[in-house]
Amino acid sequence: MTDVFLLLSSMLTGAVRVLVGLTLVHRLLSVKRPDRKSIAAGLAGALVLTVLLSLLHAPDFYRMALEAVLIAACAPRLQGAGLRMGLFVGIFYEIGGSFWSFLLSAGLGVLLRSQDFLNTGTLAGQSALWLLHGLLTVLAVWLSRDREINRKSAFRAVSALTLAGFLGIITLSEQTVLAIPDDTLYMWTILAVVLMMSVLVFNINRQYEVEKELARLKSEQAELLERDYTAVNRAYQVNAKLFHDFHNHIGVLRQFLTHEKYGEAVRYLDELQAPVRNLTAAVWTGDETADYLINSKAAAAEADGIRFQVQVEFPRRTNIRSVDLYAILGNLLDNAIEAARQVENPERRTVALTIRRIHQMLVIKVENSFAGAPVQEKGELKTTKTEGGLHGWGLKSAQTAAEKYDGMVRAGVSGEVFRAVATLSFQGMEDIHE
Repeated sequence: MTDVFLLLSSMLTGAVRVLVGLTLVHRLLSVKRPDRKSIAAGLAGALVLTVLLSLLHAPDFYRMALEAVLIAACAPRLQGAGLRMGLFVGIFYEIGGSFWSFLLSAGLGVLLRSQDFLNTGTLAGQSALWLLHGLLTVLAVWLSRDREINRKSAFRAVSALTLAGFLGIITLSEQTVLAIPDDTLYMWTILAVVLMMSVLVFNINRQYEVEKELARLKSEQAELLERDYTAVNRAYQVNAKLFHDFHNHIGVLRQFLTHEKYGEAVRYLDELQAPVRNLTAAVWTGDETADYLINSKAAAAEADGIRFQVQVEFPRRTNIRSVDLYAILGNLLDNAIEAARQVENPERRTVALTIRRIHQMLVIKVENSFAGAPVQEKGELKTTKTEGGLHGWGLKSAQTAAEKYDGMVRAGVSGEVFRAVATLSFQGMEDIHE
């Protein structure tokens, strides 16, 4: 088998591994799908690494390490993933790929009673290598489809796969067909245990991030509940006071009207109406989370002199979870209010929220004025907020929440208006009568 063929095979398999790694980063970390730029960067990096390692005759360990670094470098810059988690996925993906390459080659060698499967310089070794990369390609195609993956089911499947690999290594240590050094078997046994632990650690980390975001959303919702309860209670107290003083107010109005002081009478009525005006202007969608959120954002906008307009046509009893609706609405309205607040002319500060139901599709549209054109980075619109914390995670959670309902979030500029639109597919739920 010629050196040129082996070099071409190494280049192609390296390209496959890197592309599958970028796809895994996209699905596991819920970041941007690999685009042409990231694919081109990954392919170029894989080809350079393969040629360089081939000229230096470097062992596989260096290939694994450099490919993991390449994946970790492409993920943050081109897909928006965190460097730490990108490196984590890259390292353990490379270890897992090499582990299963050895396990598959050894398994075929035992089955067909040939030592050649353990040597990639032979035809048998190349066939085992390409069998694994063919399976990786199928995995990448399946993962690239726009489908919702159940996290618990995925965790169980990956755990079962790593456990099967561990049992496979234990089985290989008992066979007598192939001459495999004990040090090699011991190394892969240790790595199989490391892989099982890494799957557990990754699942715990993702669960922690989700629970942390949910805790923040629940905390904000509790604050909104308390604020609205206080506002409603205050309004009812004002109403009680008005009713108690009703005969006095009637007397004052009668005096104004008797002396034809109509302007004073109108102003007096406005003063009486002011305490309950905010209560009567409340937006009620039928969903408590949406109600609290919209009204709190409307109050925040009014405090900054922003004209806040709401048109809501919200379906009753759907399968859309309140926490997902909160993530989408909260993110879009926060960005709109922040942008409108920066407009110098108070008369041009506007935010408009429209929620419409079109058959089984819910459309959430937020439009706002802005002072300057939105910043674009790597093809994506970025917020102008500078606070730290979970703001960046919240932007991703809005898109993630929409994807749960086969939807999406799209944003752009139309004239002097910035428009963000989220679309969600929903299913109606029957009312439960006692």
